[in-house]
Amino acid sequence: MQTRDLRRSEAPRISEKPRRSSKLRSYFVYILTNKPHGVLYVGITNDLERRVHEHRLGKGSAFCKKYNLHRLVYADEFSDVNEAIAAEKRIKKWRRAWKDQIIEERNPEWHDLMPATLVP
Repeated sequence: MQTRDLRRSEAPRISEKPRRSSKLRSYFVYILTNKPHGVLYVGITNDLERRVHEHRLGKGSAFCKKYNLHRLVYADEFSDVNEAIAAEKRIKKWRRAWKDQIIEERNPEWHDLMPATLVP
């Protein structure tokens, strides 16, 4: 594994390509916000729909409830829980600009990737 210079202006890559699991389990690192370029929350889960639903009901975390973080703007899937945990920890340590960059690479308009109609 290459060591990256974290002083660069470009965000480090989480994964070169999205991971798809052939197993029964998938793990997701996700980012929620309240509005484009608003407050961010980085989390991990094995059931993305359920977890987003919990956040929207105010049961996900006190931080998300306090800042009304309900808009899913980024998600990355992993087949290995340890890789997912490591990715979450890396992202949490990143500068804000790097977090914005990975969101905008996949979701330039900061649309909600899980509209309320998709959540039970």
